[in-house]
Amino acid sequence: MANSSLEYCNSTLKFQHTLYAVTYIIIFIPGLLANSIALWLLSGFINKKNKAIIFMINLAMADLLHVLSLPLRIYYYVNHTWPFGNFLCLLCFYLKYLNMYASIVFLTLISFQRYVFTTNPFKAKGWKRRYDVAICIGVWLVVGAACLPFPIYRSSGLNNTSTSCFADLGVKKMNTMTVIIMLVGAELSGFLIPLIIITYCTIKTRSQLKNDSVRCDYLKEKHKALRMVVTCASVFFVCFTPYHIIFFLYVMVSSTIIHSCAVHKVIMDLHPFSLCLASINCCLNPILYYFTASEFQNELAKHSSSVVRVRLMSKESVSSFR
Repeated sequence: MANSSLEYCNSTLKFQHTLYAVTYIIIFIPGLLANSIALWLLSGFINKKNKAIIFMINLAMADLLHVLSLPLRIYYYVNHTWPFGNFLCLLCFYLKYLNMYASIVFLTLISFQRYVFTTNPFKAKGWKRRYDVAICIGVWLVVGAACLPFPIYRSSGLNNTSTSCFADLGVKKMNTMTVIIMLVGAELSGFLIPLIIITYCTIKTRSQLKNDSVRCDYLKEKHKALRMVVTCASVFFVCFTPYHIIFFLYVMVSSTIIHSCAVHKVIMDLHPFSLCLASINCCLNPILYYFTASEFQNELAKHSSSVVRVRLMSKESVSSFR
């Protein structure tokens, strides 16, 4: 972290380049394949009755945007130089946070919609697909605008000859009140409120399963809903909770609001790990599609069986000519 006011703490972050490079290399291919296949299959049954398909498609799009920027990140952390210009640097930096907060919102929407429609089936019958489309457009506009301060905040020291990017970007000097307002806004709207909603939906959906008076077929739908909200909650807690806890202290330390050298060392060392955990969501979100959307399972099974049949037919054709 390029912050001269905290150099006396002697916090060494040499390991972070290796950590980021290894993490992004590991998740790039699985993330690219999983989200590309998910986007292809999900878009194939966009007009079917399954709810949350629109939200899942947008979630896959958000993940794919981040995954496509990973090769440039890998190049930087392997070569320790950035030859692609400031705009592309800030764009990749922006896409990271756009993916994170778009994913958080769509996971929250999937959990909330699944809970509401399971609790009130009549609302599900009257819900139009165009409502989901309108909500998604609004999410992209709001989240896209809300993420703009992140690259602006980390654009200190950039110039035409700059070869630094990402973790090595400086922090713009801002007054304490501005930093606190931005930090509270990001933590409240991007973490605490979604955390409360997802936790509430998970607890309430689980408690409904204890009702023995429901029909067997309806009970099956409740189990599907529970799997979906639990998966959303798991991805949220694993990927985004550690990051936002560390992020709060990271901004406080970077802005010299917290002056403790011991806290500085701990937070600066933990921050890279929390960022890597947040990036893993690109590989975990496709699990949500497979284990919770019956159409996704059926479509994937159908395509898999088609591939197997083609291979068997090819082998039989070869054998007949022998």
